Amino acid sequence: MTGEVVFIVEETIAGADAVQIPKQRGESLLDTAVRYAEERHWDVVPGTWTEVVDGVHVCSCGDAVCSAPGAHPAEPGWADRATGSAGAVRRMWQQRPCASVLLPTGRSFDAISVPETAGLLALARMERMGLVPGPVTLTPYRRTEFFVLPGAAAKLPHLLRTLGWTASSLDLAVLGEGSYVAAPPTRVGRHGAVQWARRPTRENRWLPDAEELLPSLAYACGRDR
Repeated sequence: MTGEVVFIVEETIAGADAVQIPKQRGESLLDTAVRYAEERHWDVVPGTWTEVVDGVHVCSCGDAVCSAPGAHPAEPGWADRATGSAGAVRRMWQQRPCASVLLPTGRSFDAISVPETAGLLALARMERMGLVPGPVTLTPYRRTEFFVLPGAAAKLPHLLRTLGWTASSLDLAVLGEGSYVAAPPTRVGRHGAVQWARRPTRENRWLPDAEELLPSLAYACGRDR
């Protein structure tokens, strides 16, 4: 597949010493991936992509019933290919300009995934409490993913027990080492694109620990049940 898929987005990503830099309309997946590596120092890896065949979104993996069309790793060794080098990222997307943008978890961050309604309720609660969450994505599968410091997966069971919950009682999961999140503006087939519920900014450059956010997230998930 040739050509470059372009998304119309107007978001802001800020680096360690940079002012907030507004994205330009028509920014490509390549430019977005480079910005994540350059300005947030996140490892990035290209994933699959979708093609429209006879009006149907088909994943480049060839699976007609792919559960995440255009938004999953393209090959088994994907984790080893992930890099925070802007130059390497640019070269990878020049080879695959339509590839989705995947961010490995368990490196610069873990991600706590909860249902959309619970996530939005938790964000409102955090705002009232004066807590500053890290970046938060909103997926087409109606999930919110909260970026936190690495190591959350190991802490989760104990933290939930101290709050009076068990991991199996809540629709709450942690994406850690060996997993990934699809980053905006990655599109998941016909389901839509991943978006920022809380975009990366200078203010949330320093990620919170899972322990800071979990009380609000567990409370919201408990209400969402």
